[in-house]
Amino acid sequence: MKKNILTRRQFLKESTTAALVGTLYLNVPKKLKAENNKKTRVVLIRNRDVMKWTKDGKVQLNRPRQEVVKEMLDEAVKVLLNEKDAASAWKKLIHPDDIVGIKTNVWRQLPTTREVEIAIKQGVLTAGVPENNISIGDRGILYDPIFQKATALINARPMRTHHWAGVGSLLKNYIMFIENPSSYHPDTCADLAKIWKLPLVKGKTRLNILVMFTPLFHGIGPHHFNPKYVWPYCGLLVGTDPVAVDATGLRILLARRREFFKENRPINPPPKHIILADTRYGLGTADPDNIELVKLGWQEGALI
Repeated sequence: MKKNILTRRQFLKESTTAALVGTLYLNVPKKLKAENNKKTRVVLIRNRDVMKWTKDGKVQLNRPRQEVVKEMLDEAVKVLLNEKDAASAWKKLIHPDDIVGIKTNVWRQLPTTREVEIAIKQGVLTAGVPENNISIGDRGILYDPIFQKATALINARPMRTHHWAGVGSLLKNYIMFIENPSSYHPDTCADLAKIWKLPLVKGKTRLNILVMFTPLFHGIGPHHFNPKYVWPYCGLLVGTDPVAVDATGLRILLARRREFFKENRPINPPPKHIILADTRYGLGTADPDNIELVKLGWQEGALI
């Protein structure tokens, strides 16, 4: 198992967008930064075989291999929590008496995928939770009885560029916990972290999974999607801190944009909700100096 801790200096070199985010962080009072200086672990696990490929070498979108997804997620959770096996790790995250909502994302162009949902549910069942105390949902979760009384949440969605927020991230995935999601669109969704302070959500999220199988790294306009701007990264980013996982995923997206466009090309609008989740709301850490990144599996083209 290799560990890789990346510095703020490296982060600032990623692109103009990253430089903006880094500048925001550097301007935070020392007292506030000191409150968030404990390192948080994020696990990146990659496996080229997680995706199905055509005979001419192209990846089949949204068709991961179920058995490989489960192996990847179990290994990531095990390493994340320093447990000897996956079952022990899941039991450390979730208790048998928990009521568990698995927040997914159903955007048809790039969904969380059923395979990821099944792997998460299997982990929760391993922890001893009865199946009737588990629900998987996205739109409509406010009216789902399991989500209404959930004691534990697991958050899983793909990483992609986004018209209003810069990127569709784990932080943004909770926008369906409010009645009027568009009310969080102003100022490039700067205040998404406020949602995480609501009683329905606060303190309940046990695990965050940013799906990086085929991330979308560029697009223009609402609901944009062009297969030209996805690539087979074949990874999962896993952590207990959604801000740290999102910040790491953002760096990978920025690195891919630089690789593809042969220049630093900032994401527009800038995804400042990630840094503000740290500096304004104290939800987690976006500072690479305070993130321990553990990389597992396939290393070629990791970009980080």
